[in-house]
Amino acid sequence: MKHIGLVVDEGADLPKDIIQKHNIEIVPIKLDWPEIKDLPGKNTFQKMREAEKRGIKSFGKTSQPSPKDFLDAYKKQFENFEEIVCITLTSKLSGTYNSAIQAKNFLLPEQQKKVFVVDSLNVSGGEALLVFKAIELIKNTELNAEKIAEKLKNLPSRIHLRVIFKDPKWIEASGRISSPVANWVRKMSKIGIRPILGFRDGVLKAIGIKTGAKDIPLALFREIKEKTKKLQEENKKIWVIISHGDNLTSAQKLKKMIKKEIKGASVLYITLVNNIIGAIAGPDALALSWTEG
Repeated sequence: MKHIGLVVDEGADLPKDIIQKHNIEIVPIKLDWPEIKDLPGKNTFQKMREAEKRGIKSFGKTSQPSPKDFLDAYKKQFENFEEIVCITLTSKLSGTYNSAIQAKNFLLPEQQKKVFVVDSLNVSGGEALLVFKAIELIKNTELNAEKIAEKLKNLPSRIHLRVIFKDPKWIEASGRISSPVANWVRKMSKIGIRPILGFRDGVLKAIGIKTGAKDIPLALFREIKEKTKKLQEENKKIWVIISHGDNLTSAQKLKKMIKKEIKGASVLYITLVNNIIGAIAGPDALALSWTEG
């Protein structure tokens, strides 16, 4: 039996090779959007663009995993691991964390004591960076799952995610941001100012603006360059993940700028935002996550 296994929800946008290498059990998050199901497109974002062209005004509805979904994942990991650390997307936007907690109650009493659930207070690349930290800690065989979970719970404030939406209507429709915030984003964009949103204490909020940025990649590059200045001066390693809404060209442009000018930065990977987060982020959204490596 291996020591500690990981359970992570689908919202973390982890690459398949990482999932397989570290035997991570992924819990799916459901998307209900029958109006675009049969539209042409290789991914949800392309189907969303097609829906706009056709004047389809519906929006996708996401639903959190059930406690049974997490229970099944726990049982599977207990076949190979002695203890489990479970990492979920922010509890401020989804009931996923609560489902993970509830699932523990259906385990055998001796197993309940061996499952530790951590709220990432983030999504996508931000959540994934916490998973990478967990992988690093698990390599230290002196730490048990409880101690690792305690360390992880102190890290979310040091993990940063910034996102720029081409159009905030999708996330506004989902109720994840208010109409005043969405209108602020639209107003700023129209006058050539790039509003940047990010997570603070697990909630998506307006973080600031970048003026004079001709495009979204440049705005996000300026953000990370400014916010990692101290880490660069101290010669610290910086882990970076770039997520995008079917806009690989912009993602690669951002990666190129970071590799060229951000000292110590390592772009772990570029990923297409998963269908669940993508349904509320919308096409062409670009997100940048980073933390000290």
